[in-house]
Amino acid sequence: MFSSLILDTRDKIATITLNRPDVYNAFNDALSFELQDALKQVEKDKEVRAVVLTGAGKAFCSGQDLKAAQEGARNLGESLQKRYNPIIRAIRNMPKPVICRLNGVAAGAGCSLALACDVIIASENASLIEIFINIALVLDSGSSYFLPRTVGYHRAFELATKATKLSAEEALGLGLLNKVVKPEALDEAVQAEAEFYANAPTKAIGMLKKMLTKGMTEDLDAVLDYEAYCQEIAGNSEDNREGIAAFLEKRKPVFKGI
Repeated sequence: MFSSLILDTRDKIATITLNRPDVYNAFNDALSFELQDALKQVEKDKEVRAVVLTGAGKAFCSGQDLKAAQEGARNLGESLQKRYNPIIRAIRNMPKPVICRLNGVAAGAGCSLALACDVIIASENASLIEIFINIALVLDSGSSYFLPRTVGYHRAFELATKATKLSAEEALGLGLLNKVVKPEALDEAVQAEAEFYANAPTKAIGMLKKMLTKGMTEDLDAVLDYEAYCQEIAGNSEDNREGIAAFLEKRKPVFKGI
């Protein structure tokens, strides 16, 4: 079904692997549209309750394939609206947690792709770089939204205008990553994280994603109203009833994600 990525689904976890290792998983048209399709597929799959996004080979994603971009005239704004922005929106609107398995460099749009995920677990060999300015371009694919909200305006300005390459440890110190592990421990760490979320109350987590995003942009009154709205929905879920029953019965809850 896919030529530029691999989609593997098992045990309630969907793993999407960008699979153009010869060009460090750089985006061409095929990869961008296939990733859109894969994200739609895992969102619709009711059996999937956690998503892992990673890259094949040494890199996570090196951004736009510049060689492919030179093939014919291209409107960059139109390209973003058709190719990249739907991917970022799909990740942020996904009612399931998306975990980035950051196995190597994430550059340009690849950095944006990583930052759009809910959890980022990185290898010590991984790095982040907003490389756009090196070819006189500006941040895109959501980086100008995610970056300043995480590291603040002044550090974001520096990272964007100097294309500063951050090691995994430096990115962790700035709050851009959740965890950094040795390369040989990456699979185990990501699997443990994915299993945790695959067995968590997925419906509540999906609402929490929306709530936290709104919390970064809305005023307090709007947030309080939205919390009340979401809490009413969560309070009528099967998982809420199971959680209360498990607490009273002093056992571990078995959530179904509904």
